[in-house]
Amino acid sequence: MENWITSFMEQFGYIGIALIIALENVFPPIPSEIVLPFGGFMTTYTSLTVFWVIIAATIGSVVGAVILYGVGLLLDVERLEKIVERWGHILRIKKEDIRKADAWFDKYGYWTVLFCRMIPLVRSLISIPAGMSNMKFGLFLVYTTIGTLIWNTILVLVGATLGSNWHEITDFIGVYSNFAYAIIAIAGIAFLIWFFRRNKKTK
Repeated sequence: MENWITSFMEQFGYIGIALIIALENVFPPIPSEIVLPFGGFMTTYTSLTVFWVIIAATIGSVVGAVILYGVGLLLDVERLEKIVERWGHILRIKKEDIRKADAWFDKYGYWTVLFCRMIPLVRSLISIPAGMSNMKFGLFLVYTTIGTLIWNTILVLVGATLGSNWHEITDFIGVYSNFAYAIIAIAGIAFLIWFFRRNKKTK
């Protein structure tokens, strides 16, 4: 896959970068930690510039995020409530829990979108709950663009700096990803513990 990605980017330049990054957002197995550093590396031996590589990558990211936001709109809270109403007794989830989660995302969702745009894999998927909670589209675009711009700028600049050694960044990204996933897992476990303890107290 890596060879196909890099060949496509070399052949189509800025458009190729934007398309690959848009696809990476919709299809997370395509890794941005390969696309962006390689895009930076391309600026060292082609007519591409760092600025426009970052802009192309950011446009692609935002387009992909908007697509997943739309998917989230189709899977809105009302539909989730209907599912929970029918199957919630098995999962031990109530409609009230869905509303509370939705209210939490309404309150903290913008910052969640901003920071999650800088975490591999999660950076794509975070757009779905944003759509599900009917986050204001304009603010979603603003926070998505800011988070994406930071992530893209760092990786493209690193790729341009490392040049032909751009592959070295993938090891660091791997460590960073594992650390970020561990933090998310701990937070998820803590939430589940709190959730089940609260249900026991309620009963």
